[in-house]
Amino acid sequence: MKKNRILKGCVISNKMKKSIVVIIQHKIKHSIYKKYIKRTSKFYVHDENNECNIGDIIKFKESKPISKTKFWILIKIIKKNLLNN
Repeated sequence: MKKNRILKGCVISNKMKKSIVVIIQHKIKHSIYKKYIKRTSKFYVHDENNECNIGDIIKFKESKPISKTKFWILIKIIKKNLLNN
């Protein structure tokens, strides 16, 4: 895996202490049918100050392993979800 990858995604859960679950969507091309298929990936991101809410668009980067499932750190919140406040 490459280090220092930076991704952008949407927060879908913030129920854990100092952790959030982020989902990103990407498209892949089917090898036989040549149609694009939507795929989603789920990432566990370290949120030190518990500042993210569900629906926020964030930018996060890869880091050393923090726990069994967390390998990503929050960089900044790009867009706050105004409906949850």
